[in-house]
Amino acid sequence: MRVQTFLIAAIAAAAALIPATAMAGLGQPSPWQVNFQQSASPIMDQISWFHNFLLVIITLITLFVLALLLIVIVKFNARANPVPSKTTHNTLIEVVWTVVPVIILVAIAIPSFRLLFDQLTIPPADVTIKATGKQWFWTYDYPDNGFGFDSLMVQDKDLKPGQPRLLAVDNEVVVPVNKVIRVQVIGADVIHAFAVPSFGIKIDAVPGRLNETWFRATREGVYYGQCSELCGKDHAFMPITVRVVSDRDYAAWLDDAKKKFAYRPSPEDGVAVAATETPGAQSGAQ
Repeated sequence: MRVQTFLIAAIAAAAALIPATAMAGLGQPSPWQVNFQQSASPIMDQISWFHNFLLVIITLITLFVLALLLIVIVKFNARANPVPSKTTHNTLIEVVWTVVPVIILVAIAIPSFRLLFDQLTIPPADVTIKATGKQWFWTYDYPDNGFGFDSLMVQDKDLKPGQPRLLAVDNEVVVPVNKVIRVQVIGADVIHAFAVPSFGIKIDAVPGRLNETWFRATREGVYYGQCSELCGKDHAFMPITVRVVSDRDYAAWLDDAKKKFAYRPSPEDGVAVAATETPGAQSGAQ
């Protein structure tokens, strides 16, 4: 009883030490954050649920093992139990410690496999975006609409009010809310990784290999991510910014983007390139 009271008091004390700002924000990290960013997609909803489910299981197992250790220490020390038992076999205990872990693993496996299936099965897409990781910025193409653009980190001196440092970019990815977005990811030079935590997506951008992922943003807003693969000296300076807007705003942005970023043939080799050039695209963010 004393041990149980002590554990409850310890948990309550630890909870009291966590500041209110530790709760995760939407679309970007928060100071002293101790949990995932708020979910903005069905896949991230599943990831959050699975995380909490595993946390409960892990906590129960840890407390159970701790209780066994305390019982052994208190009840079976030399002073409290001078004549130890010589029991070497117990069929019931051996069956229990074999069957119970199997049941726990099955309980974990079922939602895990369901989550993997939903992540890897891409529904019919409303919008397709190709993200190319480069040292050290991202290039985005909208192949169905015939345009693409480079996206570089906004330098500290150029940040506008409300733009987070090291996360804001000059050209944002814009997508409509509640639509399936297929993201094709590839690397142009080394391995990068495309990750947006609030959408629950993270996939490697490998040179010569086209990977795919998807998301469906359920809330309008601005969502930030970063390259999550150590890709060189400016790895920390190639953020991802996705702006989720209404269908009406997306249609208006699409009309402007087609004019601003439309492909044109390169004078050297005839390859289609973006109609506008982004300063510093070859040198990367510094």
